[in-house]
Amino acid sequence: MTIRLLPETLVNRIAAGEVVERPASVVKELVENSLDAGATRIEVSLRDGGAACISVMDDGGGMSRDELVLAVARHATSKLPGEDLFAIHSLGFRGEALPSMGAVARLTITSRTRDADAAWNLHVAGGKQQEPKPAALATGTKVEVRDLFYATPARLKFLKTTRTEIARAFEVAQRLAMAHPYVAFSFESDSSAPRVMAAASGDLFNARLERLTQVMGRGFAENALPILAERGELTLTGHISLPTLNRGLADKQFLFVNGRPVRDKLLLGAVRGAYQDFLARNRYPLLALYLEVPPREVDVNVHPAKAEVRFRDAGSVRGLIVGALRHALAEAGHRATTTVSDFALGAMRPGVRTGAALYPSRSSMQMRGLAEDSLHHQATLGTAPHISSSSGFLPELQAVPTAAVITEAPPENAESFPLGAARAQLHETYIVAQTQDGVIIVDQHAAHERLVYESMKQALKNGSVARQGLLIPEVVELDEDAVRALAARAEELVALGLVLESFGPGSVVVRETPALLGEMDIASLVHDLAGEIVEMGETLSLKEHLQKVCATMACHGSVRAGRKLNPDEMNALLREMEATPHSGQCNHGRPTYVELRLVDIEKLFGRR
Repeated sequence: MTIRLLPETLVNRIAAGEVVERPASVVKELVENSLDAGATRIEVSLRDGGAACISVMDDGGGMSRDELVLAVARHATSKLPGEDLFAIHSLGFRGEALPSMGAVARLTITSRTRDADAAWNLHVAGGKQQEPKPAALATGTKVEVRDLFYATPARLKFLKTTRTEIARAFEVAQRLAMAHPYVAFSFESDSSAPRVMAAASGDLFNARLERLTQVMGRGFAENALPILAERGELTLTGHISLPTLNRGLADKQFLFVNGRPVRDKLLLGAVRGAYQDFLARNRYPLLALYLEVPPREVDVNVHPAKAEVRFRDAGSVRGLIVGALRHALAEAGHRATTTVSDFALGAMRPGVRTGAALYPSRSSMQMRGLAEDSLHHQATLGTAPHISSSSGFLPELQAVPTAAVITEAPPENAESFPLGAARAQLHETYIVAQTQDGVIIVDQHAAHERLVYESMKQALKNGSVARQGLLIPEVVELDEDAVRALAARAEELVALGLVLESFGPGSVVVRETPALLGEMDIASLVHDLAGEIVEMGETLSLKEHLQKVCATMACHGSVRAGRKLNPDEMNALLREMEATPHSGQCNHGRPTYVELRLVDIEKLFGRR
């Protein structure tokens, strides 16, 4: 076969396939150009999902007549002053976006510089360029891309529905708006009302939170933890949600590198690692993180659409993100999100149907937990007895009605504590406490599960988990594969306080158990652990799956739902929750308590 050079028009259309995939990619390139031009106001408009027309207008610096001609020439750019591909301080520089659009659509650019008397207009259609002409326009640039893919009609069949294309284009514009809060944005289409984001004010950190509130709602702002961390020349800022504010999709995780929106596997993996101690695998926190890196330390040109980046020192970047997020989550203490109480209050209103639950059901959750480093316990508040099952089952009380009400006076000043004074136990599962300005409802099993889990983490950090010998060793029957798996990990399980050994081909004998767990259903615990160890296989050490194993143990050693608690035990649980990091959510990301303010309760009954 004879080798030949392709015609320039065909080369341009092939190149356009890398840059112009759909209307959203056109919006991305044009809005980035507007931002690089110093715009303070950007207006985006779509017709027929962008297939008929995409218009982006800004009040940036504009272009002269000669610059307009260069702007549609391939590999021409104003964003790379030298020849160093790693000295990139703009959102884009490839010099291919506008020529690519002109190769597959009808492109019209109208622009005027601040010191010019008039604007200039340039038209390119199917790669054919006309001479610039004088035009009328205020300072800035307006770019219109009409009849997208008319020159390559086969590409049109790959477009989704009009609604989908509009949604993707809006998401692109929204991400760029989140990175540049001082720029006002408006987005409109022929099928929806204009969506406007006013320019934020104040310092950059608070301006970004203001813009995030516009995007993710006030519920995020009320339950967001600030992030501000540095490591060498790396800086990480932003806001993350409390674990109890989570979603079933990762669509509210926004990551930026030097002001550039990215969907980078390294960054997303670091976020997942930071939250793995608090959320199930199928739940995702809401967040926006802004990473500033010296340009020479990151390659932004590894992807045609610049959606991915490559770091020179990926380990430092991951360590910074994981450490900063874990520190912020630890600082939150026992705090839970206000959305929990909002949802509860909504469910109480007569005639209101709340729809799907905010949190996954217990049966749908997988045990998640311990990361490789853990947090110190804070000093326990108050003088109430420590609620723990380390001394065995809590004593059985006399039979009580479904709602056990405490009639004696609570400990002095107990209502001044964050979680208040215990007043009742409902359905032998929920503790009701009174604070100075509201009511707290605690899920006793979920709360104590977290406390036991944090205690195990601390014990492991200090060396190993204390063990208690069984007066009569317990034999647990299992299938042979499970027995072999447990026997292979027996030495590793000792560090967790569980001592067992093979006892014939189809059983193991348990001689010691973690003291923290007290009395428990040993057979059930061993069966669950065996299943997890068989699933993880032989290639990884138990230490690499420690969070899952510890979470399972903590669940088996917790105060169960249906357990009667006396007043001292209930108040002790509340005090220990206040002193324990992350006690606002269980190991699966569900809330351990709900706080209802008195003012909101009064509104339910029309008292306000």
